[in-house]
This record gives sequence, structure tokens and C-alpha cells, in this order.
Amino acid sequence: MTKNIINIGLPSKGRLKHDTINIFKKKKLNIYSERGERDLFGYIKKLSNIKVIYLHARECIEQLSLGNIDIGFSGYDLYKESEVNIQNAILIKKRYNFGNANLVLAIPDLWIDVQTLLDLDEVADEFKKKKKRLLRIATKYPNLTRQFLYSKGVTQFQLVQSLGSTEVAPFTGTAELISDITSTGATLKANNLRILKDGEILKSQACMMLSKFSSKKKGINKIINLLSKKI
Repeated sequence: MTKNIINIGLPSKGRLKHDTINIFKKKKLNIYSERGERDLFGYIKKLSNIKVIYLHARECIEQLSLGNIDIGFSGYDLYKESEVNIQNAILIKKRYNFGNANLVLAIPDLWIDVQTLLDLDEVADEFKKKKKRLLRIATKYPNLTRQFLYSKGVTQFQLVQSLGSTEVAPFTGTAELISDITSTGATLKANNLRILKDGEILKSQACMMLSKFSSKKKGINKIINLLSKKI
């Protein structure tokens, strides 16, 4: 990483990208790209020492922990899902009022007798006794899901990695229920799933983060303060 250049990682797609870019626009720091929307790099005319790099939101967390980018924008859920050593290498400098979503446990609507985690624990025990296997939970958040369930005394389950649309897992036979991120719950409802009454694992929002490797870098605090100020 060039010594005097401040590398800023932005989400590469979706609403999170759009809303993050708006933070810069509101500060009159328009981001330009030479090759248009698909360009992976950007720059700010007013600040020649800033280099913008578009990354997947998960990759942004990893690159911050390695010190390959100085400032990054990603979701609080992805930060908390990462390993402890990665979290320890990152400082959260600002939480924004966008990218709001909840990580939740959702079950099929057909499970009418299952309303709470206590009910789920009973189902998990029955699965082990009668079906001789563990209750399966599809998720892209294994660390947070495991920690949450263990903290609630639910231990008889198996996590299944979700590589695509997690909502379909209960209907393809991949898993019995899911742990997934949702902003409105509409997608879950459309797929005949509902959230357990006490199944909220984590509240998330977009965050500005700083690599601890960059905390003393020249000009870094000026940029952090500028992007943190209310409009």
C-alpha cells in the first residue's frame, strides 16, 4: 500500500453501494471512475491522495483486517460474523442510518406449534431421538448463528452452508430452517417462512470502519471526521 495514499473500500453493488456513494456526494466529494459503472477503481478530484476501491462487502472486512485498505464501508453483520482476530484489527468509526437489517431465525409456516426458541429446542431433541439426526439450519452466518443458539441453550443442530438463496433451503430438503438477514421480512413471507418470536440474532446497519494498521496514517483522521459529520 502506497504510504501517502488513503485507500477507501466501498461496496461494489446494490443499495449499500448507492447509499455509501451518497455519503460522499453530500459532502461534495463526488467519486469518479474512468471506465464507468463497472470500473473497480475510483477517485475524488478534490482529494488526490484518495483511492477508491470497489469490493464485495465481505471482502471489505477482510482487506481492512489485513491493512490493504485504510477505510472501509460494510455491514455490521459481516463485521460481527468475522473471526475475532479480524474484528480486533478493525475499528468501527461510524454507524449510519441505512443498510438496516436483522439477522433472524426463520421456520416454515407449516410449523404451527413452533413459536419460540424453547419450542425449537424441543423439535431439535425430537429430531435427534426419532430421526437419528440433527436439525439442520441453512445460513451464511455460521458464527453468529452458533453463538446465539448456544447462548440460548439450543445445542442439538447442524449448520449447513448456504451458497445461494437461503430461503429455499427448507423446500429443497437442504435444511429444516434458516438463519438469514432481512430488512422487511417480505422475502421470508413470500417463501412461506416466518421469524421465531425470539429469533432475532443481530441488528445490523452500514458502518464506516478503520483498519488499525492505518490509525496513525497522515490525513486519515481528517477524512474520518469529514465523513462522520452530520449533513
